Amino acid sequence: MGDKGTASAAWRRVPRSIWAIGFVSFFMDISSEMIHALLPLYMVGVLGTSTLAVGIIEGIAEATAAITKVFSGALSDWLGKRKMLMAFGYGLAALTKPIFPLAPHVGFLVTARFVDRIGKGVRGAPRDALITDITPPELLGAAFGVRQSLDTAGALLGPLLAILFMAFFSDNFTLVFWIAVVPAFLSAGLAIFAVEDPKRGGDEHRVRTPLSRKELAKLGATYWWVVIVGSAFTLARFSEAFLVLKAQDIGLSIALVPSIMVAMNVAYFLSAYPVGALSDKMNRLSLLITGLFLLLAADLLLAFAPGLAGLLIGATLWGLHMGFTQGLLATLVADTAPPTLRGTAFGMFNLVTGVALLIASVIAGALWDSIGPTGTFIGGAIFTLLTLLGLLPLRHRIGMTHKNTR
Repeated sequence: MGDKGTASAAWRRVPRSIWAIGFVSFFMDISSEMIHALLPLYMVGVLGTSTLAVGIIEGIAEATAAITKVFSGALSDWLGKRKMLMAFGYGLAALTKPIFPLAPHVGFLVTARFVDRIGKGVRGAPRDALITDITPPELLGAAFGVRQSLDTAGALLGPLLAILFMAFFSDNFTLVFWIAVVPAFLSAGLAIFAVEDPKRGGDEHRVRTPLSRKELAKLGATYWWVVIVGSAFTLARFSEAFLVLKAQDIGLSIALVPSIMVAMNVAYFLSAYPVGALSDKMNRLSLLITGLFLLLAADLLLAFAPGLAGLLIGATLWGLHMGFTQGLLATLVADTAPPTLRGTAFGMFNLVTGVALLIASVIAGALWDSIGPTGTFIGGAIFTLLTLLGLLPLRHRIGMTHKNTR
């Protein structure tokens, strides 16, 4: 009862701009996931793209976002204008959405996905640094949990709407892609008009070179340990596009395939905020390690459990793993980054983990094409097990960092 009351109190104390940022993410994720839930099927089934190509495209798209985050994060440290860069990133992503229904061949889709991920990269690090700037330290886990929960609620509604519209409009991919344009522009409008950028002192954004060796050295050893931890987590998983392809592989109809993303995101949505609030009271790496055990169980179920039941339980465990890890990784960066280099810290973290995601997605696609779905998820389980073995010795070090920030 006490823990529940504490989480509720934290929920009420989260600053208004955090909620605004959360709803910006909510509407953009509705749009993106409506498209993303159908895009692998559209590319493979309609345009004839191979699953290896899907893995490479997804990996390159996410790596592009990660690389862009480094520069936008550093620029937000230099300018002291985090909201401006965040709003530009959401606006750029909104402008790419009409390309998906208009694309005559896969080259246009790759270009749209590429530019969309640039928008994600531009907004990501400044947004996370802005959350850290405006949130009291004792509420950081709760604040990132709120944003992640709203982001995930959008990711949940997106595939649900894709299912409904695909059924209602007789599997008309193009029309569903057009409908997805609307929430993207709502998101961009909220980013511009509803989020406040706090004033920062003149010394905080004095002209310097944020990505210089001297500035990067100021991030400190414990921050770089967090980067290593985050990279290991990312290598242990791959693009959720392979969950969609697994659903198709077991014979689900096109209209119902996005239900796999619904199952995943329900679990993600329900766990992200409670885990974030709980992390303000206990060792964060212990919760992250719990997330890895959930991912290991998900990979094994998706590799070996037959039929729809195994798929749905595996996807649910995958979502729980995301709820236990994604917001907490951002919180650990916030814990360990100097205030004047928060944008740079989030950007560098996302660069390294983005490269790891590219590697993981390419490996997953190659395993799928050469061995099949079972090989992909067995490979994920092996990486997860190796990550667990590597992270257990770090639990005390990261736990002490959290304790010292409270």
